[in-house]
Amino acid sequence: QVQVVESGGGLVQTGGSLRLSCTVTGLNFKYYNMGWFRQAPGKEREGVSCINWNSVHTDYLDSVKGRFTMSKDDAKNTVYLEMNNLKPEDTATYYCGVTDNETRLIRSRCQGMDAVTYWGKGILVTVSS
Repeated sequence: QVQVVESGGGLVQTGGSLRLSCTVTGLNFKYYNMGWFRQAPGKEREGVSCINWNSVHTDYLDSVKGRFTMSKDDAKNTVYLEMNNLKPEDTATYYCGVTDNETRLIRSRCQGMDAVTYWGKGILVTVSS
């Protein structure tokens, strides 16, 4: 049984930092591609960042480029999203997604949520102004 568990969310002031973690069990993690997605109240879910299985390809939503960094640690079955210089518009529930469809995820620039096979339950990030 595959489990996807996010952690590290919370409340932070504008300009602050948070690191989200996503640990996956129940599959051979090193062969899977990963994405971070978010959904703000009243808005559609959007792809924030994604990384392919061997960490050669990483991409980001334009609005977070230069502020967010995604990484993959196969030894720990975990991906991270380091978020710096947070803004109120980053407030959302953040979800971790797992897919074996590298092409769909990377070519869509992390927006191909139809490719995601396994989802975490999400974790709330709130940035106060």
